[in-house]
Amino acid sequence: MVSWDAIWHRSCRQNNWIASNRVWASCCFVLVLTVPLAAWPAESFWQSLIGGKPDLSLRYRFEYADDAKPGLKEAYASTLRTATGYRTDTFYNLSAYFQIQDVRVIGNDDWYNDGSNNVLDRAVIADAEGTEIQQYYLRYGGLPKTVVTLGRQEINHRPGTQQRFLGNVSWRQHFQSFDAANLVSLAIPHTVVDYSYIWNVNRIFGESNPLPDADDFRSNSHALNVQYSGLPGLKLESYLYLLEFTSTTARRFSTATTGLRAQGDRIIATGLRLNYTGEFAYQQDYSNNPNAVSVNYAFAELGLNYVVDGVLESIGLKYGYERLEGEGGQRSFQTPLGTNHAFQGFADRFLVTPGDGIQDHCVTLSGKLANTQVSIAYHHFLSDKDNYQYGYEWDVFAEHSFNKYYLAGLKFSYYHANSNSINLTRNAATGQAFDLTRFWTYLQFSY
Repeated sequence: MVSWDAIWHRSCRQNNWIASNRVWASCCFVLVLTVPLAAWPAESFWQSLIGGKPDLSLRYRFEYADDAKPGLKEAYASTLRTATGYRTDTFYNLSAYFQIQDVRVIGNDDWYNDGSNNVLDRAVIADAEGTEIQQYYLRYGGLPKTVVTLGRQEINHRPGTQQRFLGNVSWRQHFQSFDAANLVSLAIPHTVVDYSYIWNVNRIFGESNPLPDADDFRSNSHALNVQYSGLPGLKLESYLYLLEFTSTTARRFSTATTGLRAQGDRIIATGLRLNYTGEFAYQQDYSNNPNAVSVNYAFAELGLNYVVDGVLESIGLKYGYERLEGEGGQRSFQTPLGTNHAFQGFADRFLVTPGDGIQDHCVTLSGKLANTQVSIAYHHFLSDKDNYQYGYEWDVFAEHSFNKYYLAGLKFSYYHANSNSINLTRNAATGQAFDLTRFWTYLQFSY
């Protein structure tokens, strides 16, 4: 039988053990100073432990991938994600949370390359089988309008489709989590301040992945996001990300990024709403990055949403432009901790920004019916450096919710690569020079 002590030691990486112990020891010290032992009624403490709330999430997904890179066959992945957790009740403004995540292959795991199973003749589908401790943390809410969380946790800046810089990558079966200290404060009127110190990133490729830095990013990073909503119809946001990754293979992603964003909407006619977003960021090399990086990021989006009476509740149309600059080689704008599946097409050809950067022109038509959301999007991809074409992509999405517990969905993406000579020469190794088709169907239960 495997002991809990063994599971704990496998979860906590040896290189981060001392740092983690220091943080937990500091937390316990503060707790002892804040609450004298005599003030801890045993009955109340026990009640906070047993009076909490469990949670359970199940997601079955089938994914198909057809990658035109030479030597790759079609891939099929049938997987089930199970995540179960328990959150205690509050005791002297303190609570705790613990969650285990398991991904199982339903069928044959030789039909796809999960990044760790050595199936090299099929397309990559990054859902490896494995079990791990996904989250464990203490949360303290005794400060005015401020919550402090310490331990392994999921951290999201913005909603899922907008997590460009920091997110839990909840599309993959292994969610991304962070060993971190996080502070969220609403003490300033109309303002949300979110700061994190991150010493380890638990990535989406599974704990047993043998590739360098695939399981974890050892980190010494700071993430600050400030949002202000005191203006009518407009939300302002500023952010600073100081990312330092300690290994030799990951230090190319050590960067300092600062940016500003404005997002809002307004009603311009009966049932018709205008949505608008503008964003700019600057990124440079930081700490141990061996490359001289100095690149910009820009995003602009304009959309209309019309409320319809009847079976079709609403319909929307939007145009978006996103640019991540690149100067060739490893000098391009990178977002290694973001939920990048939500950007530049579902096919995931651009999860890592190519050396020549990227420009994405995207038009999306969406609609909402009773408990159902549908959309179709077209992307046109160009390089930033030399302005040549990568290709185009079509994405289709449909998702239906059954009461508050069940969710079913379908997704399809087709990336068509442009066969110009520059694309073939510079991007064959990273895949942007080859077509890629993906299809998903999934069923989810959450409690």
